[in-house]
Amino acid sequence: MTKIERESMEYDVVIVGAGPAGLSAAIRLKQLDADLSVVVLEKGSEVGAHILSGAVLDPCGLDALIPDWKKKGAPLNVPVKDDNFYMLGEGGGVRIPNWPMPPLMNNHGNYIVSMGNVCRWMAEQAEALGVEIFPGMACSEMVYGDNGEVRGVVAGVFGLEADGSYGEGTEPGMELLGKYVFLSEGVRGSLSQEVIGKYNLGEGHEPQKYGLGMKEIWEIDPDKHKEGSVTHTMGWPLGKNAGGGSFIYHLENNQVYVGFVVHLNYKNPHLFPYMEFQRFKHHPMVAELLKGGKRIAYGARAITEGGYQSMPKMVAPGVALLGCSVGMVNVPRIKGNHNAMLSGKAAAEAAFAAIQDGRASDELSDYEVEVREGPIGQDLKKVRNVKPIWSKSGLMASLTLGGLDMWTNTLGFSFLGTKSHGKTDAAATEKAARWNLIDYPKPDGKLSFDRLTNVAFSFTNHEESQPAHLKLRDASVPIAVNLPEYAEPAQRYCPAGVYEVVEEAGKDPRFVINFQNCVHCKTCDIKDPSQNIHWTVPQGGDGPNYPNM
Repeated sequence: MTKIERESMEYDVVIVGAGPAGLSAAIRLKQLDADLSVVVLEKGSEVGAHILSGAVLDPCGLDALIPDWKKKGAPLNVPVKDDNFYMLGEGGGVRIPNWPMPPLMNNHGNYIVSMGNVCRWMAEQAEALGVEIFPGMACSEMVYGDNGEVRGVVAGVFGLEADGSYGEGTEPGMELLGKYVFLSEGVRGSLSQEVIGKYNLGEGHEPQKYGLGMKEIWEIDPDKHKEGSVTHTMGWPLGKNAGGGSFIYHLENNQVYVGFVVHLNYKNPHLFPYMEFQRFKHHPMVAELLKGGKRIAYGARAITEGGYQSMPKMVAPGVALLGCSVGMVNVPRIKGNHNAMLSGKAAAEAAFAAIQDGRASDELSDYEVEVREGPIGQDLKKVRNVKPIWSKSGLMASLTLGGLDMWTNTLGFSFLGTKSHGKTDAAATEKAARWNLIDYPKPDGKLSFDRLTNVAFSFTNHEESQPAHLKLRDASVPIAVNLPEYAEPAQRYCPAGVYEVVEEAGKDPRFVINFQNCVHCKTCDIKDPSQNIHWTVPQGGDGPNYPNM
């Protein structure tokens, strides 16, 4: 194969991903030294286009980064006014009182936000400091040096042939090289996974665990709207089928975020996370809230849930992993954006010190120490046993034993030590023959919607002439293995209807990948029981275009 000739540009620091972690790193670098050259590469069509989060934001990360964020107009407009927790049954629910909960569960002082809009504002702050930000630039390859160190990334490849090869009309992209490269791609980033594998960064750590988060924005009757109200639920409709729960956040303009999370370590391959979400909205409490309203946006993304014990080593020669590329979500709080911001700040400070010392392309070990021993590690260590207890012993054990463990950790000790997670989420999937089918009600088009209708409200788009960015390691596996053994769960676990098994009379079944529907959640890369699907980036600018997520 002929070597592809590319132009290159040199920077002090190259940052992949304009989420809260990457933008925090860029801002902090320029705060420390205005002369540092910093570039941020974002695969979305604009900053915020691929950002989806709950989100109730703990402002501690923003406080540390930009203390005068209020004066500068940060879009944190809706302080949390009340916190509600419910255990749901099919026809009703029981409110769980707030007083037995550990202090860390209190949302006082937090804000209901659109993280997409927060990131758009952060990008403005970064650019005002001289950071170069290039949206629509997907980073498709790592660039390595002669000694195996990370030197940079390849970004901006456009116009590949249908088979993935380079043709006459292909733009080969550029090499963006840096003294250090920060990967802040979010959950299960393709370059981050490559780096974790290449340098064996997961060795000695628990496997990462994940959830699938799905979210709709609704405009509701003003008489039902309670700006600043936060509600979380557990129980129905998931029951014993899977771990997870919901969130309902009332923001401004009579809008409500309605979200649903399903832990991806579920066993029954017949489970259909998207339909669990749609069924949830028919609970009397939720249906009454949404009645007369309209859904105006939809999206989905995976969530890192492994916590403290699942964070891999975060540095290798020339590269550092930030935010959700590591997995910094506090699961019981359902919060990770504050830790993402703190990780960006810490990585920037470590890189600044290294560059001041004349170093380049080595390991930023100070960053790793700060994450594990500083505020991020302290936040995650207190809750490290909640997820493994829930996974192994169920919801009630997690509420009681996990809650007690959070209380003792608040006091500085744990009688449980650090519990392990065990299997990966893919390995947790059991054979279809062991489980019964689950009967899901048909969406009514008012409260609940079919997947393809809802995907239209993610405003996702992919240039159809490009090669599919969802790649099968073995094209025979979906029909030869996954279909007979697991009822091919890709048909159900994907929240965007990307995968289907087409059966026609007199013909063998076919596995079809509708990559145009993809909302970049990464669930397929995580949950496929054969680990046969490899999520890679499509060309830059493609994917969802979330306006307000």
